[in-house]
Amino acid sequence: MNNSRFFTPATLGHHTLKNRIVLPPLTRQRSTQPGNVANELMAEYYQQRAGAGLLVTEGTQIEPRGQGYAWTPGIHTPEQIAGWRKVTEAVHAREGVIFAQLWHVGRVSHSALQPDGAAPVAPSAVATDRVSVFIETGPGMGALVPPSAPRALTTEEVQELVQLYIQAARNAMDAGFDGIELHCANGYLVNQFISAHSNLRTDQYGGSLHNRLRFLREVVAGVAECIGKEKVGVRFAPLFTTTDEARTYLGMVEEDPHTTYIEAIKVLQDVGIAYLSIAEADWDDAPVMPETFRRAVRETFSGAIIYAGRYNAESGARLLDSGLADFVAFGRPFMANPDLPARIANDWPLNALNPATVYGGHAEGYVDYPVYAD
Repeated sequence: MNNSRFFTPATLGHHTLKNRIVLPPLTRQRSTQPGNVANELMAEYYQQRAGAGLLVTEGTQIEPRGQGYAWTPGIHTPEQIAGWRKVTEAVHAREGVIFAQLWHVGRVSHSALQPDGAAPVAPSAVATDRVSVFIETGPGMGALVPPSAPRALTTEEVQELVQLYIQAARNAMDAGFDGIELHCANGYLVNQFISAHSNLRTDQYGGSLHNRLRFLREVVAGVAECIGKEKVGVRFAPLFTTTDEARTYLGMVEEDPHTTYIEAIKVLQDVGIAYLSIAEADWDDAPVMPETFRRAVRETFSGAIIYAGRYNAESGARLLDSGLADFVAFGRPFMANPDLPARIANDWPLNALNPATVYGGHAEGYVDYPVYAD
């Protein structure tokens, strides 16, 4: 099979990337405790995968209230910034390009993860269901539990959150990242503002679609002004059909998802950010993203477009050939194959992923997957 399409010249922002293969954000829960600090083990993990054209970190919370799962890293304390600097230096030593994904879970959290055991914050006091969060129950031990009921943010608090995103982007620059990706997908905070299901506000951040997009607009514009629009990406996960899957963002299928997300993408186009990453539904029998939507995305957004889903080398190459994507992200295959770009280039077989070691733990199932050997 000819996989050369992955290795044609590629531009993203001010970067010329070595290939069109992306390591997408993948939650791994390996940060140092206490403090949710990125560490040497994480630096090794990302350095192993620096053969990607672009690496995007796992979601990293922008403030303490932004955490929905135990042991995920943050980027709001000096110790966390210093920890991430180990990661960026390791990736840059292999001539990699790495963006930090900035994350706030909003209502998808639990009081055990919140400062002073408070309720999670959200656009509205609307609980989410059919989803679990992960709390620590003891040293190195945890459990999946239902989220706690959230409280609605005041208008002033929403505006303060915009500033927290901007500060987190500044922190990412201090940590040596090449840019940031705003996590606006999967039913987390920005998605909660966008969705008519979770945003019942009556102030300027709720009601009409234009108002529901205001938080996205202010965060994207504020971050772009702070660090440069060429250093900013955004991730969406538009859903067009609901299923019975227990997923964070179920119940977030909008009445008119095509219009909702094309209008959201127009916000990104107006600011002129570097890229848009679209996460497709990736479970068994997942709904297929409509071709009409993909074409509208390409017509609406002039920056780089990344798709992530259950792609393999063959289906990813077809997507690149269609002209509807500039990059393809590989999640599970990249967890198990640190040398994935070389395997794609040479048609080498892939290591199988061990699902039991994806979340939490230490080196096993994290940095011990072998590279290909003849």
